[in-house]
Amino acid sequence: MAKPPLVCIVSPALAPANNGNWQSAARWARFLRSRCRVQVIQQWRPGAAPAPDLLIALHARRSADSLAAFHAAHPDRPTILLLTGTDLYRDIHVDTAAKGSLACATHLVLLQDAGIDELPPPLRGKATVIYQSAPSLKPWTAPRRHADIAMIGHLRDEKDPVTFMQAAALVTAPRARLLHIGGALDPALGAQAQATQEQVPRYRWLGALPRAQTRQRLRRSHAMALCSRMEGGANVIIEAVTSGVPVLASDISGNRGMLGADYAGYFPPGDVVALARLIDRSIADPAYHALLRAQCAARAVLFAPATERAALLDLVDNLGLTSPDTT
Repeated sequence: MAKPPLVCIVSPALAPANNGNWQSAARWARFLRSRCRVQVIQQWRPGAAPAPDLLIALHARRSADSLAAFHAAHPDRPTILLLTGTDLYRDIHVDTAAKGSLACATHLVLLQDAGIDELPPPLRGKATVIYQSAPSLKPWTAPRRHADIAMIGHLRDEKDPVTFMQAAALVTAPRARLLHIGGALDPALGAQAQATQEQVPRYRWLGALPRAQTRQRLRRSHAMALCSRMEGGANVIIEAVTSGVPVLASDISGNRGMLGADYAGYFPPGDVVALARLIDRSIADPAYHALLRAQCAARAVLFAPATERAALLDLVDNLGLTSPDTT
C-alpha cells in the first residue's frame, strides 16, 4: 500500500518562538495531516531522507536557502512559498535571496488579497490567497471595569510599539487601560515599555504570555490596537475578529487586505494623536464601537478554520502529489 505523500514545512520559527510564523506552520501541519505525512523543520538540507514530495517554505528571505536547495535537488517536485509581512512588503523588493525564492517556488500563497499588488506582474499567476484562521470564541458580555485596549505582538520595530506607548499618554477616557502583550525582542523597546509603564498609569506591559492566556485577555478587551508598519496578514486581527473584538489598525496594505477598504477603524501609521482619538471615540461613542464590531463580524467568515483548511487542501490536492517508492 502506497504511503501518503510527505510534506515538509520549513518555518524560520518553531514552537518556543510562539510567533506568527510558528502558528501558521503548526496550523497548516494540522490541516495537512488528514491527507499527508508532515514534518515541520527550520531548514531543509540536501541529502535529507526521505525527500519530501512537497516543500512548503514560510518567508521568502529566511527560508531562501532551504527553498533553493530543494529546487536544485528536486526540480520536478512542487514547492509552495508562503509570503509573510516583512518579506512581502520589504524583502522581495530589495533582497536577492528573497527575489530568488519568488522565482523558484512553483506556487505562492498570500495571506490577504491586497498583497497581490506587491508581486511582479509575471508572477501573479502562480499566487493564491489563503486567509489564516482561528477558532471563534464567544464574545465577552459581562460588565467591564476597564475599557482595555490590547496590543499583541513582540516588541520590534515592524510592530511599532512606540506609537501605542505614546498614545497611552494622550488618551483621555477615564476607563481606558492600554495593555501590551509581547516579549522584548528589541531590548531598547523593552526598556521603553518599562519606562512608559512607570510614567503612564494607564499603560501596562504584560510581557510574553501563553497563547491561550493571551487570547482570553484579548476576548475580554474593549478593542485591539494594531500599529504595525508592515503586515502580511496579521494573526491577531483574525483572533480579535473571531472573538468579537473590534480592531483599531494602522492604514497599511496588509491590514486593508484583512479588514476591507471601507473599514472605519484605520489611523495613519505612526500617528499617535489619531490612535489616541480613535481609542477615546471607541469608548465614548457606543454607535462607533458597534459599527466597528459589525464590520469585523462581516469579515469573520473569511477567517473560519474550515475555510482555511479547504483552501489549503484544495491547493495541495491540485498538485497531484504522489509518494514515489524511491527518493
